[in-house]
Amino acid sequence: MKHALSEAALPLGFRFSATACGLKKTGALDLALLSSDVPASAAAVFTKNLVVAAPVVVSKANLIASRGRMRGVIVNAGNANCATGDAGYAVSLKTVEETARRLRCHPRELFVCSTGVIGVPLPIEKILRALPGIVQNRRPSARSFAELSLAICTTDTRPKTASVSFKMAGKRVHLVGCAKGAGMIHPNMATTLAFVVTDAAISSSLLQKRLREVTQRTFNSISIDGDTSTNDTLLVLANGESGAPAIQANSTADRAFSKALEEVCHSLALQIVADGEGAQRVIEIAIRGAKTEAAARQVAETIATSPLVKTAFAGGDPNWGRIFAAAGRSGVKFNPDLVDIQMAGIPVLRRGQPLDFNERLASNRLLEKHVHIVMDLHAGRAAASYWTCDFTAEYVRINASYRT
Repeated sequence: MKHALSEAALPLGFRFSATACGLKKTGALDLALLSSDVPASAAAVFTKNLVVAAPVVVSKANLIASRGRMRGVIVNAGNANCATGDAGYAVSLKTVEETARRLRCHPRELFVCSTGVIGVPLPIEKILRALPGIVQNRRPSARSFAELSLAICTTDTRPKTASVSFKMAGKRVHLVGCAKGAGMIHPNMATTLAFVVTDAAISSSLLQKRLREVTQRTFNSISIDGDTSTNDTLLVLANGESGAPAIQANSTADRAFSKALEEVCHSLALQIVADGEGAQRVIEIAIRGAKTEAAARQVAETIATSPLVKTAFAGGDPNWGRIFAAAGRSGVKFNPDLVDIQMAGIPVLRRGQPLDFNERLASNRLLEKHVHIVMDLHAGRAAASYWTCDFTAEYVRINASYRT
């Protein structure tokens, strides 16, 4: 898994660009374009929030209208274009139409994404002025991809990128992805904006199936603050330019591709957690011995989203009682008298009974950058993992002044 991308890591047949069009008050990069030289198989998952942004509505409609064959995505940061009424919808449509005209493709072949403040009109004139340059300056370069990754950031402290490659029928297949997200992160599809491109050849239907499976174990298994965004979009474009044969369902190539896609998405998801607003550490909640995977996941999610648990981690407090109590309110039935808990490798509960342990040692381990919590329910053989971060006073400061 690579975070610092090289030219060799990029899939063939894709171009990237970014610019500052004036949506961010700081003057930073805030408009980006990703395009495929040829029509690509496309798959996407979107927010399930009932308050949904105009670009999500347009993107979902375009994916259906194009029958899963897309050419790219135009994305802005600094304004979510959400709760902006008919005018906001018209802005997303106009953005797609003008971008498509300059790319010489059909408007339905483009995704459009926005991220930023909700409820503020998106000044489309700024985007339209920047479109000629951003289309002309597209490059198949690592630098251009890095600029795109930076342009989509809002409260992120750093861009998130990942790449993987594998060999198939003598050809090297590449996947590269970028994501943004540091707040308003909670699973209800992708919890962020994330774009993955690959030069693999795969049908849009199989790609959609694999994306949903992978999303459940990666982007849908993270939480920073329990809030699901109105603009969540995770999309994948596969243009087949590697020259490798088309991937068939349930083949060796299919398994290799699914593994590679999961590696990219897992890396991006964990980079988001690590960059959580005000976060100091990543916490992995591993639930074992559940009756079903869904039950394990439900317990893990309840623990990971508990403010009491997350604030304890902020102070390095080995308060296993909060973990135990959160599991008990998860809605999953288990016998508390059978439960074991380990915090950062230290057993603190066995068969429902507290153990003596070195609290100072435990506290020091809980202050490390990555903390592993294991709970065994002893109720079955299923397991699931979930990732979150600690809750700090800095999170409150950032979000208390987000608009001002």
